Amino acid sequence: MKFRLPINSVVLMTLPLLIVTTFSAAQVKIAKLKYNGGGDWYADKTALPNLIKFCNQELGTSIQEEEDVVEVSSPALFEYPYIYMTGHGNVVFTSEEAANLRNYLMGGGFLHVDDNYGLDKFFRLEIKKVFPGLELVEVPFTHPIYHQKFDFPKGLPKIHEHDGKPAQGFGLFYEGRLVLFYSYECDLGNGWEDQRIYNDPEAKRQDALKMGANLISFCFTSN
Repeated sequence: MKFRLPINSVVLMTLPLLIVTTFSAAQVKIAKLKYNGGGDWYADKTALPNLIKFCNQELGTSIQEEEDVVEVSSPALFEYPYIYMTGHGNVVFTSEEAANLRNYLMGGGFLHVDDNYGLDKFFRLEIKKVFPGLELVEVPFTHPIYHQKFDFPKGLPKIHEHDGKPAQGFGLFYEGRLVLFYSYECDLGNGWEDQRIYNDPEAKRQDALKMGANLISFCFTSN
């Protein structure tokens, strides 16, 4: 599958997935990952619509205003250049689901996993089913994902405190390509939510949205 994703209205980049399909600007979509195990995959309901609006305004993208929902096992996984996974609790991937997600990532897809405080221990176990031979490594601050339109020379912004640990960005690299980005102790998605939900300072929300826009920009232009 191949995507043509307009950014800044004029630049067209391709994402080399498995089946060749061309999308017009109006058809570009991103999706939230629905997984099994009991975790609240549906958390942060206003997050992606707000991020999409911000990206369309600041990056010149033409992403549909509402995200889709896609299951881990679904062939529809391959229709999306960017997939967002979040939650607080348990995650379980079957062997078939792990294989489908692995094929998606190997074929050019991008998964952003956003720890919503409680996902970490479950996600780290299940992602080993997807790539048994790969290890999550901290993404260096020099990586392009931190230096798209918005510059984050110290890596991920800290949006919510939780345990007081520093925000960290981890990644899986397949054949040198960053296929999965894991935002840990950060809560980007909470920062994307409507301001009334967490009453975060506007500066925090803007930091979260800008880092989210960097993820979208990197995904659309670097694969």
